[in-house]
Amino acid sequence: MDRLAIDAGPDDSITPRVGDDRGVGTASRLASVDLLRGTVMVLMVLDHVRDYLMNALVDPTNLATTTPVLFFTRWVTHFCAPTFIFLAGASAFLAGTQGKTRRQLSLFLVTRGLWLIVLEQTLVSICFTFTMPKVILALILWAIGWSMIALAGLIHLPRVAVGAIGVVLIACHNLFDGVRVEGSGLGSLLWRLLHQPGFLQLPGGIGILEGYPLIPWIGVMAVGYAFGPWLLLPSARRQTLLVALGAGLTLGFVGLRALNVYGDPRPWSVQATPLLTLLSFLTCQKYPPSLLYLLMTLGPAILALAWLDRLPGFLAGPLATFGRVPLFFYLLQWPIAHGLGVAVAALRRQPVGWLFQFPPFQSPEAYNNSLGTVFLCWIIAIAILYLPCRWFADVKRRRRDPWLSYF
Repeated sequence: MDRLAIDAGPDDSITPRVGDDRGVGTASRLASVDLLRGTVMVLMVLDHVRDYLMNALVDPTNLATTTPVLFFTRWVTHFCAPTFIFLAGASAFLAGTQGKTRRQLSLFLVTRGLWLIVLEQTLVSICFTFTMPKVILALILWAIGWSMIALAGLIHLPRVAVGAIGVVLIACHNLFDGVRVEGSGLGSLLWRLLHQPGFLQLPGGIGILEGYPLIPWIGVMAVGYAFGPWLLLPSARRQTLLVALGAGLTLGFVGLRALNVYGDPRPWSVQATPLLTLLSFLTCQKYPPSLLYLLMTLGPAILALAWLDRLPGFLAGPLATFGRVPLFFYLLQWPIAHGLGVAVAALRRQPVGWLFQFPPFQSPEAYNNSLGTVFLCWIIAIAILYLPCRWFADVKRRRRDPWLSYF
């Protein structure tokens, strides 16, 4: 049975081995897709470990207070969410090439999307704070889940139309950056879910933490679906197109960002030093992701997709393993990152109580750990994750139990 969890991907048992470029048929998936997904997942853990170990009141992208190393520690993790959702769309297309009708694929997308939304409100929510907060989390699994549900309807259109809709959503949503809807009514709720991030208090003491407004993310998944057939091309042709597309998107970011007229609500400016000016240039809005943010991240990600399968085996093997079990990895990394934060705070006799409260990233003002501690704990987290992920990847390869299709 096909699997469409966080990656919307086809059956892991037919994934080519790293370094085995046999071409991609309708029943296989490029090793480079797993490698790219595994790479951004490893970067994601860095971001979550940093969240629990460093002072949440210090914005790593605030040029007045950040350092270049801290800035880029945060900036490299910007590639995670766009790559996840783009590959989810592409993998949904691949799942549709394995004998499913569009109706079956739609049902597949809806059920997996709902499963991800439920997981975010239960297991992820608990691991977030080690409590059960009275808050609806509208974060990455929420965005992937609803984007899959939206894609379930879009796939009944011609693929070109799906891609065009995705491009319009990505390119035009910044036209509405100035529209703000306040209050707690239905209109405010809908607009916040679609475009305006923030915390919304609802009647009954329940709130919604909207971190991933849906309009641009649905667009990313739609263009990923339209991109899917490129993964079925012969190797040489595929690589040429990936390089051209990735370079084009990256250069498009540089050109449009240089103009400073559209694509991000925060214009860049000349700073005191060339390095700070570069950091200003690279500081684009993620919540919701601006057009420039998506060009800046998806361009290099597609370039990486063209070349990642050339990685040496000692790197490619673990990254591909992580990439084959993305949902399992994602769910497991939360308690590990959170647990490391609690352990370090306890060992250093720092405040611990805030790590069990919602929101989880409101640390005491004096709380902080060095970037060296962050990187060390990141390496420890990845090392802890490897063996269970390798075990689960092997389980998915050997067995066809129905429940495995949900992970």
